[in-house]
Amino acid sequence: MVQFGLERFVEAPHRWLPRGSRVGLLCNAASVDAGLGHASRLVAQAPGVRLAALFGPQHGVRADVQDNMVETPHATDPVLGVPVWSLYADRRAPTGEMLRGLDALLVDLWDVGCRVYTFAWTLRLALEACGRAGVRVVVLDRPNPLGGVVEGNPLRPEWASFVGLEPVPMRHGLTLGELARWFVRVRGVPCDLDVVPVKGWRRSRLWPELGRPWVLPSPNMPTFDTALVYPGTVLLEGTTASEGRGTTRPFELVGAPWVDADDLARRLEAFGLPGAAFRPVGFEPTFQKWAGTPCGGVQVHVTDPAAFRPYRTGLAVLRALWDHGRDRGFGWRPAPYEYEAERLPIHLLLGDDRLRAGIEAGADPAELEAGWQADLAAWIGGRQPALLYGE
Repeated sequence: MVQFGLERFVEAPHRWLPRGSRVGLLCNAASVDAGLGHASRLVAQAPGVRLAALFGPQHGVRADVQDNMVETPHATDPVLGVPVWSLYADRRAPTGEMLRGLDALLVDLWDVGCRVYTFAWTLRLALEACGRAGVRVVVLDRPNPLGGVVEGNPLRPEWASFVGLEPVPMRHGLTLGELARWFVRVRGVPCDLDVVPVKGWRRSRLWPELGRPWVLPSPNMPTFDTALVYPGTVLLEGTTASEGRGTTRPFELVGAPWVDADDLARRLEAFGLPGAAFRPVGFEPTFQKWAGTPCGGVQVHVTDPAAFRPYRTGLAVLRALWDHGRDRGFGWRPAPYEYEAERLPIHLLLGDDRLRAGIEAGADPAELEAGWQADLAAWIGGRQPALLYGE
């Protein structure tokens, strides 16, 4: 039986914190236990701790703010009567005022194992702020739904942003608790950190093997299938093509009004990508890019989750769209993007401007992958002090 960090903490808070501790909780709507009870209510009822504040990441504590780059206001929880501080507003790190009077900040966020999913960077900034304020951080860990497979180029420091503040590969294979340990133990973030580990989980297990319902960690992450393709097709956010936002299958549907669906599918099948099939489709987004406009494109179907490599697939989608559409309307989306006003979003997402140049020059995914293997091997070796789970 797998027991998440939240469940272990509320059973015996005194194992992790002194009795009488005043705590804040960084969480959102997916912060639930096996019975779908929400972390805020469970922590508020836990013996020996006092819940004094809630903190919300991108999309808010209720995860009801639909789009990127839409800030969430501060509020008060109507049931608990505690302040709800937004960490996706005028600031993305907690201030001294927000942390005043807290003994610890609990963190229970459902990460999806991808560098550009911003919850990891909210945690990273919170660790730094709590270290300055003398507030302990306790991460209530959850499994990485994508397991432990690692894929992609480590981000180059010059492309650091809120979709990547540290040199992490796109699919990092760590839990949020392990990432927190890496930030502190390897990257030197000064913070008093503890992690309540998941009991009974090994990193080779994907989400469907856990027997738990999927709860949306953000509005456009409705299913495990979405999370599985996301580390690749999220790259479409840096282009003029749609990544499927505004449809019922975000990140699985990709395309644009100028795409010939059959031709794009043929180009993608020619790459021989493992564990993936591409079905020609038409779709019409209801919001975001190309809202109300019929689009041609493909649906990415994962036929073998163990073999599927989302980042390689995402690079292939970029290359196929470049070849197919650069004379029809395909291009690189301009700034702003995630609090960056000048740098191209595609460079922030890729974490390396050389990959875009390679795609434009006709490189295929295998050629691009060969260029970062040494860096990736060094990153994998360097993360050892952070690991909590066996293979």
